[in-house]
Amino acid sequence: MAKDIIKLGDVATYINGYAFKPEDRGEEGLQIIRIQDLTGNSYDLGFYNGKYPKKIEINDGDVLISWSASLGVYVWNGGKALLNQHIFKVKFDKVDIDKSYFVYAVRYKLNDMGKKTHGATMKHIVKRDFDATEIPYPPLKKQIEIAINLDKVLMVIKERKRELKLLDELIKARFVEMFGDCTNMISLSDLCLIITDGTHQSPKFQHEGIPFILVSNLSKNTVTYDTDKFISAETYKELYKRTPIEIGDILLSTVGSYGHPAVVVEDRKFLFQRHIAYLKPKSDILNSYYMHGALLSPGCQRQIEEKVKGIAQKTLNLSEIRKIRIPVPSLDLQKQYADFVHQVNKSKVAVQKALDETQILFDSLMQKYFG
Repeated sequence: MAKDIIKLGDVATYINGYAFKPEDRGEEGLQIIRIQDLTGNSYDLGFYNGKYPKKIEINDGDVLISWSASLGVYVWNGGKALLNQHIFKVKFDKVDIDKSYFVYAVRYKLNDMGKKTHGATMKHIVKRDFDATEIPYPPLKKQIEIAINLDKVLMVIKERKRELKLLDELIKARFVEMFGDCTNMISLSDLCLIITDGTHQSPKFQHEGIPFILVSNLSKNTVTYDTDKFISAETYKELYKRTPIEIGDILLSTVGSYGHPAVVVEDRKFLFQRHIAYLKPKSDILNSYYMHGALLSPGCQRQIEEKVKGIAQKTLNLSEIRKIRIPVPSLDLQKQYADFVHQVNKSKVAVQKALDETQILFDSLMQKYFG
């Protein structure tokens, strides 16, 4: 059987997971795999030690598709486990199709599926829309060739990301090496001229103007300005006095990935939400890049973990931030560390550039093969 286009419903059988109840989850048996266990956001593993229908058992190599809350396609490699509801296990029993090719094809189509989701509290794609989704269906030999080409590019992307992670670990290791024995511990309240948070008002947003950034803009250890929220110059003038941002200031996330710092490195106007803390270090005793490293150090991160409050949404309050204590060596040693960070960051820029270029190549190939 061969045709140019095929519907997902004609490719395979999709077996939905079991609706395990809270009381089914224990500490022994086979792990129950939920969507958050696939996305890497799970910190609460659950296990089931009882009888179960064989069809919900998953093993290494099985292809899984989450169809509710967070759409995604995954190849399971965590050993024998049990599948929770809202996830399909793919049983390739209808046509000849390369598994890797199928995964790439579904991954490309996820954006289209997202436009067809239903539900107010939990977005999901209904089975008939999923089954009706079409993917290109070339001969098996061509499928394998396409998958191999994409695998090669994806391998380079993963290697670039690994290099970036290693460079970040190098910086953290250097901090511990230089300052792990420093006993001059001082609280942030004594090291900063200002410790406050972003605006608590709900400004009127517009399509262009001065960027208004969120916690998600604190990435790669600096501030990014990619946002669809902007404010007028008048609104900025009214609100900026609370947070007079300058180069060298530190922003710190207080919810979500709380405790993640970013250094302001550009001289530009912007405002930010109240879930971001603003720290202005005293430049005569604290180097900004040293302070950034100190906030990421194991000792400081432990303090942050101890100080977050809340159950549904863990939050790092300003009063607790002020109590955080960091080692404060001489400015000369701080500068030595900052110089080291700058040198490593140059390497990171080069790796990031290569990563971005490879990602563009990957995206263009996906468009070519499945668009």
